Formats: sequence, C-alpha cells, structure tokens
Amino acid sequence: MAAHPGSASDAAGTFLGHPRGLFILFFAEMWERFSYYGMRALLIFYLTKHFLFGDTQAYLLYGAYTSLVYITPVIGGYLADRYLGARRAVLAGGVFIAFGHFLIAVAEGPSGQSPLHLNGFYLALASIIVGTGFLKANISVLVGELYPRDDARRDPAFSIFYMGINLGGAIGPVICGVLGETVGWGWGFGAAGVGMLLGLVVFVIYRPWLQGAGEPPSPAAIARRTSSGLSVEWAIYVGGAIGILGIWILIRYAELLGYMLLAFSALTVIYILYRAIWTLNRVDRDRILAALFLLALNPLFWGLFEQTGSSLNIFTDRRVDRVMLGVDVPASVFQSVNSVFIILLAPMFAVLWTWLDKRRLEPSAPAKFGIGMILCGAGFLVLVAGAAAAGSNLTPVIFVFLVYLFHTMAELCFSPVGLSAMTRLSVPSMVGLIMGTWFLAMAAGNFIAGLIARATDSADAGVDQVLAVYTQIGWFAVAVGVGVMALAPFITRLMHLDLIGKEAEEQRNMRIEGEKA
Repeated sequence: MAAHPGSASDAAGTFLGHPRGLFILFFAEMWERFSYYGMRALLIFYLTKHFLFGDTQAYLLYGAYTSLVYITPVIGGYLADRYLGARRAVLAGGVFIAFGHFLIAVAEGPSGQSPLHLNGFYLALASIIVGTGFLKANISVLVGELYPRDDARRDPAFSIFYMGINLGGAIGPVICGVLGETVGWGWGFGAAGVGMLLGLVVFVIYRPWLQGAGEPPSPAAIARRTSSGLSVEWAIYVGGAIGILGIWILIRYAELLGYMLLAFSALTVIYILYRAIWTLNRVDRDRILAALFLLALNPLFWGLFEQTGSSLNIFTDRRVDRVMLGVDVPASVFQSVNSVFIILLAPMFAVLWTWLDKRRLEPSAPAKFGIGMILCGAGFLVLVAGAAAAGSNLTPVIFVFLVYLFHTMAELCFSPVGLSAMTRLSVPSMVGLIMGTWFLAMAAGNFIAGLIARATDSADAGVDQVLAVYTQIGWFAVAVGVGVMALAPFITRLMHLDLIGKEAEEQRNMRIEGEKA
C-alpha cells in the first residue's frame, strides 16, 4: 500500500503499508504491556496469598490500583499537550514504571501484612501509576500523529498497535505468573520490570523513525528555568516523583477513591464541555459531543470486562478444572488467553474493517461499540451456562476459553476503535486531554469492576452468588448494546465524517504553503 500523500511515512518509508514508526511504538508498547499484564496477573493472588487479604479487601485494593492507573493519563496527556510532547512523556513514564516493578520485587517480605513491606508495596504501586500516567495516553497519541485524520489506514493501524499490546499481554502473564506462583513473588514482579526496560531500549534506539512525531509544542518553553532553578521539563519530572507520595497515601485509603474519581471525572467532563461549547466551531463541537457519548460507554464496558483480573481470576483459581495435558496450570497463566485471542483475531478484524470500508458496509464507531457490548454480555452468559451444566463439579476449562473468546471479540469492537475515534474526533489542542479522558473513563470502569467483584463475594452463597451476578451483568450488557446500536446513526451524524477529508487536505495545503514561505 502506498503511503498517504503528505504523511510522515513519505520520508520515513513504510513497512507492510504503514509508517515504520508504527512498529517502533508496537514493540515499545508490547514490552510495557508485558510488564503491566504480568504484574496484574499476580496482583490479586499476591494480595490474597502473600499479604493474606480477604477477597473483599483484595478486590477493593485491586480496583483502586487499576482505577488510578487510568486516571493519571488525564494529567499526563495535559502535560504532554502543553509542555513535554508525547515522546518525552512516554520515556519518563517508562522509567517510573520500571522503578515500581523492581521495588515490588525488593520490598517482598514474609507472608502477612507487615507494615514495612506493605507500605513498600504501596509505594511501588504508586510509582507504576504515575509512570502509566505519563506513558499510556501519549503512546497512543504518537500512533495517531503518524497518519492524516482522513487516512483509511488509521483504524487498521490501531488494530496492529493493539496486537502489539496484546503480544506483551500474552507473554507477560505466562512468564511472570509462572515465576511468581512457582518460584517466588519477587521473581515474577522483577521479570515485569525487565520487560519495561526492554521497551525503553527499543523506544530510545529507534525514535528517529518517528520522524518528529510527539515533539514538544515549544522546546524553548520547557527549557525555561523555574523559580526552583530547574527547567520546566525537569520540574515536571520532579513533580511526578512527589506525586508518587500523594498516590501512596491515596492507595492506603482506597474507600475514598470512588468519591474522588467521581468528582475528578465530573470536573474533566465539565471542562471539555466548556471548551467545546465556548471555544470551538459547530463541527468540532459536534465531534466532541460524539466523543463524549463514546466515552460514556467506556465505564460500562470496562466495568464488565475487567472482571478478568479480579473475580474471574479467583473463579478460575477455585472453581475451574485447570488440569490440561496432565498439568495443573496456574490460574494467573489464564490471564494471557485474552491476549492470545487478540493476536489471532486482530489481523482478521483489521482486514474485515478495510474490506467492509471499500464496499461502504463498515459499521460506524458507535455501532461497533454496540456490537462490543452485546458480545461482552454474551461471554458471561456462556460461562454461566457452562458452570450450571457442571453442577457441583468444577467448571470445564473450555468455558473459560469461551468467555475470553467472546470478550476478545468485544474488545476488538471497542478499544482500538475507540482509540482511533478519540484521535480523529478531537482537535489538535485537545487530543492529549481527550485521550487522557478516554483512560479516565476506563478508570471509572475499573472502579465499577471492583464493586461488581465485591458483589460476587458471599461466604454463604459461594459460587451461586458469582453466577447470579454474572447472569445479571450479562443481560444488562446485551440490553445496553442493543440500545447503542439504535442510537448509532444519530451519533455518526455528529461525527461529520464527510468533512474530515476536506479538512485534512486544507491542513496539508497550509503546511505546504508555510514550508514554501
């Protein structure tokens, strides 16, 4: 496939029809996700088996951690938009994340809730949270900057990028999970830190392939000295380190997180609405409103999907027959199943969307979201049916694979499509903020996931309580998906997709004129 006229790939060359920079981001994000998913696969078991937390307390802390991981990208997106640029933000984030993983390994102590080791663990989680704030939203912004807004390769590019995410997500739980559950917890978390370092090496060595994408909006501004004597850039990094202490305190009082998350989300949405209504023209305002509709679905979807690392992880450990080919497979390893399905199915979905686009049959982004909600609900209902058929026996492992298959197809209709839509619908001055808000909505979803997981914990009802909750949320997701598909034509009109090509052409012409001048 030829490069799109005026795209970064004209100068950098292409690989498989895409700018080479896409594959640098692919590998960097792959190793970052190796570290994140490897650590996440162990987290609920580390809390219950090492620190000896009860299920309800562990679900609460797990939900608090995964929520904060998706809140901080709002701040990181803003700092990149205003000062650092996406590339420097990604690099700084990787350093904080690697430090956090290694600190968990070092802080491991004897079994039980030793205050010293528990607070060291909380401090390590805080470092990972801050690092993810710098990295997560901005590496997706870099992908978007490689393509013009009207480039038909954008959705396939994000699907390829998403496949890289899940390649790391497939390998991480296997290596970190096996090491953590069979050799020692510190070995598993330490392996996650090594993965993040590998991601940083790839990103630094091959950053010229990004062809200037993600540079600071004003290099002179970030070099300016502050009253502290530090440059603006280094003042931001030091501020991030201080922020670790604030998040460390917040993690220790996880019950307050829901209220703070609600307030922070409301303020962010109000600010975006203010910018949209008072500073943008009608077309851009409509697009921001369409983006906010998609953002509103994010907490619903991820609240259901993210049972993966908490209640579904515990269900797999306690209620599933995990013996395969004579081997009792550790439950944490099953966290890689979703990522393996992504690797297998993402290329098929990328080809499918392109094939449908050429025939003018591709579903709109809102319609894909509706399909994703329906598939997510269907996954829970399939698992419930399998567990009910098993009766008092352990649930056959095939049903765990089936729930991950349905949820993977749902994710491919939701996450890469949403990432692409956020970069396409937002204006240049707000792209980092909008992308950060996408992850903020995911944070709300992760907190909701923690509440749902807590609802499954009942000493009296046992597995029946889990299946009852899964039945309720399964049918709820199906109903929401049907409603979203009914609204999809109206939301699609707000996106003004017919004007994007013309606007992109005007921007290219203005850039060419500026270069000539």
